[in-house]
Parts: sequence; structure tokens; C-alpha cells
Amino acid sequence: MAQEFGTVIIGTGIGGGTAVEALRDGGYTASIALIGADPAAPYYRPDLSKKVMLEGSDPEDSALRGEDWYPAHDVTTFFGTGVTELDPKGQSITLDDGETISYGQVILATGSTPRTLDVPGADLGNIHTLRDAGDAVAIRSQFGQGNKVVIIGGGWIGLEVAAAARNAGCAVTVVLRSSPPLKSVLGTEIGQHFEDLHRANGVEFVTDADTTGFSGTKAVESVTTSAGDLPADLVVVGIGADPTIDLAVSAGLDTDDGVIVDAHMRSSDPNILAIGDIAAAQNTLLNQRLRVEHWDNAVRQAEVAATTITGGDKEYDWQPYFYTDQYDLGMEYVGHGTSDDDVVIRGEKASGEFIVFWTRGGTVTAAMNVNIWDVGDELRALIGKSVSAARLQDESIELTEL
Repeated sequence: MAQEFGTVIIGTGIGGGTAVEALRDGGYTASIALIGADPAAPYYRPDLSKKVMLEGSDPEDSALRGEDWYPAHDVTTFFGTGVTELDPKGQSITLDDGETISYGQVILATGSTPRTLDVPGADLGNIHTLRDAGDAVAIRSQFGQGNKVVIIGGGWIGLEVAAAARNAGCAVTVVLRSSPPLKSVLGTEIGQHFEDLHRANGVEFVTDADTTGFSGTKAVESVTTSAGDLPADLVVVGIGADPTIDLAVSAGLDTDDGVIVDAHMRSSDPNILAIGDIAAAQNTLLNQRLRVEHWDNAVRQAEVAATTITGGDKEYDWQPYFYTDQYDLGMEYVGHGTSDDDVVIRGEKASGEFIVFWTRGGTVTAAMNVNIWDVGDELRALIGKSVSAARLQDESIELTEL
């Protein structure tokens, strides 16, 4: 007879792990199952490109909870287990070992899958993406003084790995199809600031270049690009990720670059919720559907989903948030700007301490504090307000008075 659970959570990232805790903290007493292909208990994935890479910390140190927490809270775990089918009609789930379990409600927290390059030599050793703890440890093990590291792509993951590799003494080259890095998120001016930061720390950039192949015997030795060949001991491919929605699609849920959910995280099937990277969720504050691939969003949506299941009324009503640490630059970003928005700088970029505002039609859409701390609440309060560029730039005016 199939095991029966009140709620089954599929995905053991930070969203899935938080959902379990939020359910129990919210007084949910029915049985819970937590299923994930990762053999480890839920852990804080942002640490992979930060503490694990930079400090050599053990991924286990980033666990949300010890493995003994789950049975102590009546949570049945299926770590290292995949799901092959989600059947909404029968309210059942088939595991990769053939076992079938039944559910009352499901929270999909399957995250995203890194894109790879379909080019000759892509199966050589020492070519990695960064998604889980095993990836982080494998990449870090190849760091060493003078080792040649090639990063394909200039997104957040690529740049954070580049910084960690340089800190370890590696010779680092970043290959970009277009420059500067992060242009699609931050725009040209601020993207260029990040490129300049990396160049100042010894990273080389190959721009306007396509990666067309890899060569080597067993492990990669060279990267072939349209701008020439690059020697490599290690390659990290960081060209983005796609939402892992295979289960949702095969189950017949409404999808559109993610699982479409309402402000309470419910999908087109009221018994199935989705959170985190895969959730194309209705944001009631911005009055639009958003899919955001950042840990803060996964954590907060997990809490909304848990509240929905326990009868509460929380909803998706906050501004997106993320942060990064690279060399001596630490920053936090809040809001939902676009690369076409106007950029207003408060302070001097050269000083290393400044604030960036993105505005559209005079309205603040996003803000970023660089090495200026404890201003997050003030910046968040400015999102959606109409403030002139002159006032935003004027450091004699307190943020609370803008």
C-alpha cells in the first residue's frame, strides 16, 4: 500500500527546506514528505559560490538543519531520490525507484537547471556548471596558484566563481558573448563597473566571442572560441539556467517559462503549489507576474505556500532582493529595474562606496547599495516613489527625506 502524506515537498533546496520548517512552525500537524535528488539535506546554496569557494568551508556547514531535525519533526525524507511522475488526478507521485506515494497537497520546489554547451569536447573532465555542493567541491579542488580557469558567461555565478578563483591565485579568463557582464540586469554603466573591478583584480575578458568547443585528452586543455583558443585547466560554464518544470508540464499544469501560480503560490491545480526558481507568480505589489531566481524569493515564497496550506492569507507582495560579494565589493539590490532604466549614482563609484538608483519616468524602480550598509529599509521604501535625479544624487539629503 502506498505511503500517504498530507503534504509532499518536491525539491530539497532552500525553498523546500524552508517550506518544511514553515509548515511545522505554523502548526501543521499532518504528515510531510521531503523529496530531492540531492543526497544532502537542504542547505544554503548561495554559500557555494561564496563561503565554499572563497573560504573552503564544508558544504555541510551550510545546512539549514541537521539531518536528525527531520525525523524529530515527523518529516519523512527521500534524499537522493528523483520523481518520475506527478499525477494530479490520482494525487500520487512516483519515485525513481518505482515506489508510489499519495498526497493531499504538493509544493513544487524543483529549482532550475544550469544550461550547458552542446559543442565538441563538452564531455571532457574539469568542465563544470555550479548547481550543488558536489559541483562546488569539484570546482574548488581545481583551484591553485597559476591554474588556468576559463569562465564561460558573465552572470552572477560566473563572476563570483571568477573572484574566488582569483583569490586562490588562479589565472582567470571570462568569455562573454557581449559586454559588459551583467548588462542585461544592471545596464551598461554598472555592468562596466563590475568588469572594471574584475580587471583591476587580474581577470582577463574575451568579449564578443562564442565558445565553439573544448579540446584535450581526458580533461579539458583548451577552449575554442570565435576570438581564438584559450588554455584551460578548469572550465566553469555559467550561461544561465532554466526552470526545472518537467514534472509540472507532464502533470498538465499551466506553465509559461515557469509554473504559473497566483499570489498565494497555488497553481492551476489547487492541490499543487510552486515556489522559488520555477514559480511564475503574481506579485500583488508590482501587479505583474514575476519569476525570480534568488534565494530570498524562494525562502519567502516557501513561507507563503506554508501559510496557504495552513489557512493563512500571506501573499507575494515584496520587492525582489539579491546580493553579491566579489573581492572588496559587497552589494545589495532591491526592486525590479531593467537594463533600459535611467541610472542615477549617489556618491562616487571610484570611492568604492555608493548607491545606484534605477528610474523609469522619474519613478524609482530599483536601488543598489555598494559597501554602504544598513540602508536596505530606506532603499526599499523608495521603490515606486517619484523622486528627481537631482535629489537622489544629493548626499546632503538623507535617504529618509527623499
